[in-house]
Amino acid sequence: MPVLWKTYIVSTPDVLHGKPRLKDTRIPVSLILGYLAAGQTTQQILDEFPDVRSEHISACLDYARDLAEFQVAA
Repeated sequence: MPVLWKTYIVSTPDVLHGKPRLKDTRIPVSLILGYLAAGQTTQQILDEFPDVRSEHISACLDYARDLAEFQVAA
């Protein structure tokens, strides 16, 4: 079951110039996705970032899936 990314990801103009980030952190979603793309495991990411939980990583993947399915109306 996918994690509802809106529970764990926020974007506010005053933090990280509005880039999507993990809620209550300054960790951008793009950083987590980059680690995953580079072949890091969930456990390796959790070990490196003590404030990150497995739900955060699942939310990042769900967020990326939503973006990939986005369609612009013609």
